[in-house]
Amino acid sequence: MRMKELSLRQDPDLRKELALLARGCDFVLPSRFKKRLRAFQQGQAQVKKEEPITPALSESIPKFYFPRGRPQANLNIDNLISKIEKIFSEFPNERATIEDMGKVAKACECPLYWKGPLFYAAGGERTGFVSVHKFVAMWRKVLQTCHDDASKFLHLLAKPGCNYLEQEDFRQFLMDVVNSHPGLAFLKEASGFHNRYVNTVTQRIFYNVNRSWTGKITQFELRKSSFLQNVALLEEEEDVNHLTEYFSYEHFYVIYCKFWELDTDHDLFIDQRDLARHNDHAISLRMIERIFSGTVTRDRKVKKQGRLSYEDFVWFLISEEDKKTETSIEYWFRCMDLDGDGVLSMYELQYFYEEQCQRLEAMPVEPLPFEDCLCQMLDLVRPEVPGKITLRDLKRCKLSHIFFDTFFNIEKYLEHEQKDPFSVLRDGETEGQEYSDWERYAAEEYDTLVEEEMANEQYADGCGSLY
Repeated sequence: MRMKELSLRQDPDLRKELALLARGCDFVLPSRFKKRLRAFQQGQAQVKKEEPITPALSESIPKFYFPRGRPQANLNIDNLISKIEKIFSEFPNERATIEDMGKVAKACECPLYWKGPLFYAAGGERTGFVSVHKFVAMWRKVLQTCHDDASKFLHLLAKPGCNYLEQEDFRQFLMDVVNSHPGLAFLKEASGFHNRYVNTVTQRIFYNVNRSWTGKITQFELRKSSFLQNVALLEEEEDVNHLTEYFSYEHFYVIYCKFWELDTDHDLFIDQRDLARHNDHAISLRMIERIFSGTVTRDRKVKKQGRLSYEDFVWFLISEEDKKTETSIEYWFRCMDLDGDGVLSMYELQYFYEEQCQRLEAMPVEPLPFEDCLCQMLDLVRPEVPGKITLRDLKRCKLSHIFFDTFFNIEKYLEHEQKDPFSVLRDGETEGQEYSDWERYAAEEYDTLVEEEMANEQYADGCGSLY
């Protein structure tokens, strides 16, 4: 059959035949169509060989992520190093001891109490001194790779290759503060308290800074916290008791004395019966069981033994006395979330409220029925999803302390019930408060402890005069 000569566009049937032939079908075509097919295939190949359009170069997007801080544009490292070398030239054999490191820290444009981390990061612990060459090599590397205080401080304290800080990483730094800060000079004669103070401050650092609860402080967490600002204030403030967030000795003294009262055998561990005695048995037994279950404690070995360490008690006491902070809200939410699903169900609330009712009846005080209490708490928290209270709901609520006390602290629950509702609402406005609940508690307890100690001394002196 004679075929008409048509272009590929004009003859759809021809296009189909050519497509079939291209897929390997055996058609017999006239030579003129074979030429057209070859031309068509060559045209397709040329289209495939065309290079794709290149996107805009990544260099056109300015860098916005600086994990080690934003580099300073006009930083002259050589000038900084020359200042450091000049300071070292003042020391015998150009070697600095730990006592000399204050001058070196200032030459490095660092806060004074970075002197310990600088000394140990340059290997001073091994020899008792740091040579100028070793220190300059260490600090030059820090300046080249770390561009803000958070990244520098972490680099100085962290183990080699680690990009986070663990609790033991703070020990040498804090021991240097104990040994050299004028506000802690009285501790030199009481070396037995050095470790207790250091452990307490370490727990307070992680309580406030380690928002991820991982036990590993990152650069981001260090930047977001006020810790480095407090380290800088150590140089200006002679009285560490004014640094209430981390370093206050009075706060340490209150925490340690409260633990000492419960730890009758003084082995620095307490069990459930010991903790139940805290604040005249104010905490419910069901909540104490949850604390010992490991949901808010870190030491797995201690958990298996059914004991609570002094370090975990620091977290408990601060959380118990100030239920308005984010860490405290997370602490108690973890305890009340029995199934760990991130939601406080009505069953979980009823579980804790049952014991509160039993204790109220034993006083005797007529408790609110659970349904009425539940309505009050839902009105207080106003959860986003009706009937389901989440951690976010409680953080948004300014009266989270009332919510928690209602379910497991009988003494504070009764205090809230006896208060005027309008005064409770005023207490919930934490913004603008001069002192936190924890700071008020620590100040009151410290005064009480001092008065008791003075009374005991007077009594002892009086008894001694009789003989």
